[in-house]
Amino acid sequence: MLEGRQGNIRINTTLVQVNLTVTDPLNRFVTGLTKEYFQAFEDKVEQEIAQFSNEDAPISICVVFDTSGSMGAKLQKSREAVTQFMKMANTEDEFCLIQFNDRPQLVTPFTSDTDRVQSQLTFTQSKGRTALLDGVYMSMAQMKQAHNARKAILIISDGGDNSSRYTESEIKNAVREADVQLYAIGIFEPVASRSRTAEELAGPDLLRQLAEQTGGRSFTVENIAELPDIAAKIGTELRNQYVLYYSPKNQARDGKYRHITVKIKQPRGFPALKVFYRLGYYAPAQ
Repeated sequence: MLEGRQGNIRINTTLVQVNLTVTDPLNRFVTGLTKEYFQAFEDKVEQEIAQFSNEDAPISICVVFDTSGSMGAKLQKSREAVTQFMKMANTEDEFCLIQFNDRPQLVTPFTSDTDRVQSQLTFTQSKGRTALLDGVYMSMAQMKQAHNARKAILIISDGGDNSSRYTESEIKNAVREADVQLYAIGIFEPVASRSRTAEELAGPDLLRQLAEQTGGRSFTVENIAELPDIAAKIGTELRNQYVLYYSPKNQARDGKYRHITVKIKQPRGFPALKVFYRLGYYAPAQ
């Protein structure tokens, strides 16, 4: 929201920011597209794209790291995943670290010192239950301290929630309100495994729904050796996004949820492309 005063004139402009990832059928990132290839709609009404960029802008990222009892043997590869993810950072990125078991804890506030975050993970111990939803809520609250316009959350967890105060519906609503992309790596036992709890069975779907709302993505891992590669892939995705901005034609300050649709005009000679983006936002209220 940009507001200014000059005499009795009041300027009030709202720009909606939409981060976009474009992939081909082999899930490779497609870069180099220009504004003309995109159409943005709000509640089915086409919007004029005011600004468009594919530069690698700095990001504020909160890592939400599971330290519950079941993570024991998975902790080392999970730490390596964070290291690989941070190797993709640029110098203006900033990171915070939240760890959760029975409850979430802000371990490292926003810092550009990636070594500081990784050294904190070195001392991580596995114990307790899984307050995943509370960890996500805390990360979104922490985003209010972020310095960059682009914001993302990376969750690394091995199970569904069994210890949170916040409910699934409360977190889904909070995610819809926050201008943050959520990425998740879920480390789950194979479906045939008898050790899976009801929470673990629900875990992948919960993470997928949270990620899809925000234009992020979730990845399910059964082989923990794949963790670092997937984390690096998420880091690469964040570095290869487009960002578009539009000023909504519906200027009503009614606090209602607005649905966003972005369509891509198929470039000649390209295979069918897919675009990922957040599904909507809440308009400002009076």
